[in-house]
Amino acid sequence: MESDDMDSSDILSLCKRRGFLFPSYEIYGGVAGMYDYGPLGSTLKNNIMEVWRRLYTLGEGFIEIDSETVGPEIVFKASGHVDEFADKMVKCTACDEAFRADHLVKGLHPNPDTLDEAALDKLIKENNVVCPTCKGVLSSVEEFNLMFKTTIGPGSGRTGYLRPETAQGIFVNFPNLYRYNREKLPLGVIQTGRGYRNEISPRQGIIRLREFNMMECELFVDPEDKTWPRFEDIKDEILTLHAADGRDLKISVEDAVNQKIICNEVLAYFVWLTQAFLTSVGIDREKLRFRQHEHDEMAHYASDCWDAEVMLSYGWTEIVGIADRGCWDLSRHAQFSSSDMTAFKRFETPKEIDKDVIKPKYGALGPKFKNQAKAIGAAMEETDPSSIKDGIVSVTVDGESYSLGTEFYDIGRMKVTVTGERVTPHVIEPSHGLDRIIYSVLEHSYYMRDKEDQTVLKLPSAVAPIKVGVFPLMPKEDLEKVAKQIDMDIRYSGIESYYDSTGSIGKRYARMDEVGTPWCITVDYQTLEDGTVTLRERDSTEQIRIEYMGAAEIINAVLCGADFKKFEVILDKN
Repeated sequence: MESDDMDSSDILSLCKRRGFLFPSYEIYGGVAGMYDYGPLGSTLKNNIMEVWRRLYTLGEGFIEIDSETVGPEIVFKASGHVDEFADKMVKCTACDEAFRADHLVKGLHPNPDTLDEAALDKLIKENNVVCPTCKGVLSSVEEFNLMFKTTIGPGSGRTGYLRPETAQGIFVNFPNLYRYNREKLPLGVIQTGRGYRNEISPRQGIIRLREFNMMECELFVDPEDKTWPRFEDIKDEILTLHAADGRDLKISVEDAVNQKIICNEVLAYFVWLTQAFLTSVGIDREKLRFRQHEHDEMAHYASDCWDAEVMLSYGWTEIVGIADRGCWDLSRHAQFSSSDMTAFKRFETPKEIDKDVIKPKYGALGPKFKNQAKAIGAAMEETDPSSIKDGIVSVTVDGESYSLGTEFYDIGRMKVTVTGERVTPHVIEPSHGLDRIIYSVLEHSYYMRDKEDQTVLKLPSAVAPIKVGVFPLMPKEDLEKVAKQIDMDIRYSGIESYYDSTGSIGKRYARMDEVGTPWCITVDYQTLEDGTVTLRERDSTEQIRIEYMGAAEIINAVLCGADFKKFEVILDKN
């Protein structure tokens, strides 16, 4: 049985039974939208995260940071979250349960999350939509801010919020990161960690959580150069796109850019990189597409945005967003913090330009400021005329601030030679929802062997929590001694193994298949005679004999993609 035929409860039942996921605080009745990762789930999460991290740090040369999860209110004022980060909510007037209004009218409108409160109210009333729980009448639609508010410090303290995304920690550190990168663009920065959103009615397992895991990249680029050096290497790769105009396309990366379907090379490259990552960790290529945001759902500052969507038992579900966010993020933080969030773009050859400059009137400054006049005038000459507000030039000299009106300066133009200009970088953002990716990998890997009616997770070796199971055929001392030595050799080589000596060998294989273990080694009585053991491959269930003394090296090789059959020991049957 493939994932098309399953219900999400099949996966969630497997996850709880085998230690991938547990409902949080279950002994107290649980909390909607909160799950804990069990032993296998934690390892699966870390393995997927490590594949992603290596792709960006080792593959693309990006740097990584780890920023705070709690931030002061001003940060989220600048980002827009305090004022605008809200969903549309309705409550049942009978049972008082809350629901997302756009979720209740799915199927009644092609894109309900773009509707305002009045339009959603009208749609609900016209279609007699009632409470899904008790069939009660629904209230009017209202906005509900999803931010978790807190206080930093004792007493009234300082208002803060739990971050709804990891991105802001990268944006506010841009000046430090730009200096670290020796003031060069492009600058790619990644971060993994928790985000928090006070979801109204989370009901889809780990698809919609109140505390969730993210893997985000912020790539700062020259606004006038959105090419990418490795674009030529992947330009012929094929993408499955659902464009904003309704077209479904299978198209090369290059053609998508040339036909202006994807707005620039760098965004197209990271759409492809997202596809490469997702398929490498277990997403079915045939159940993956990239959907372009329509004009009325795209953020006003974005020039293009694509969601990686996968087909699940829930329907098409977004798991990654890739956007060209322009200069909005850095500009907002520059505005709210008065910090320089620009980069210096050096010209290939210096240019002579006409430039507005402040010309101090020293005849007026001298009588007013006496000995400080010369220093004040020099500070005025260094000040950019664009910083003048209401005719006032503000400068600081020796720790003292001066506000100078038009009686103390003129604006003039002069020719100057410049080696570059300051620009506010644009941001390309691939933002990955790790929990959604994990669930999607589990669904797409879920398989039922028809003959045995047995569950198998066809997890790629790179992300499987356990790489190899090691078994003695029987719990006998001589067999166990060899099996434990093999298990220790494999673990000491840095590979996750699992030793099991209980139950029939068939049941032990079945347990490993159900948690996605790609390889199993069995020590039997023949091992004591000729030094060989059985190596079993999960998906085909094929078995060969290999030398047990080199088992750790062989496991490492097959995990890296080597054909396992080349390690087979051909035994003399005579």
